Amino acid sequence: MSLPETVIPALNYPMLPVAGTTKRFPVRRIWCVGRNFLEHIRELGNDERNPPFFFAKHADMIVQSGATIPFPGLTKDCQHEVEMIVALKSGGANISPETALDHVYGYGVSIDLTRRDLQMASRKKEQPWEIGKSFDNSAPCGALRAASEIGHPAKGKIWLNVNGKERQTGDLNQMIWNVPEIIARLSLQVTLGAGDIIMTGTPKGVAAIAPGDRIECGVEGLEPLSVNIA
Repeated sequence: MSLPETVIPALNYPMLPVAGTTKRFPVRRIWCVGRNFLEHIRELGNDERNPPFFFAKHADMIVQSGATIPFPGLTKDCQHEVEMIVALKSGGANISPETALDHVYGYGVSIDLTRRDLQMASRKKEQPWEIGKSFDNSAPCGALRAASEIGHPAKGKIWLNVNGKERQTGDLNQMIWNVPEIIARLSLQVTLGAGDIIMTGTPKGVAAIAPGDRIECGVEGLEPLSVNIA
């Protein structure tokens, strides 16, 4: 069956490389877990008794490793948040924690760039966070590693350096919710599908970036990620 004629050029999914192959992973949606590392909750002065929650970024906000990106507009306090990402090969609604990992294709490293001043201003006004979290180039992502190759990381160092100096460090075992729990809980909110990626939260040490900075980050056993700020 022929495709219908479109009134604008047909849109393509952003894609992430798969380490060690020429294959690509098409990204449908980006979901983010808020407040999933205890020390990060404390450093921002939030209530650690509140459970983690979810928000979204648009897939076309992905930036490939090695890219140079402009410092974002409207902000005087753009901050880095290194996170492990989970890439899904399938999905569904009301997924159980026991079967959640069956839906995982693989894992990678990402940075949740955040316009912190705008995020905090929105929070005080009880408005959505979107202006602080969802903006152009706000989702740098590295190459994926297939779970069939590396398994399902549940522990290991997660880190971020700026200009060669360590800013963030932690361990995946410090996550309040683990990957199966994240997938199960998110699937109660929305029907997940192949191509969805999930940013799983950041450890302590978030801080401001500036034009000219080079950001390098990683998770033990995964491909590192780097970007330059123009």
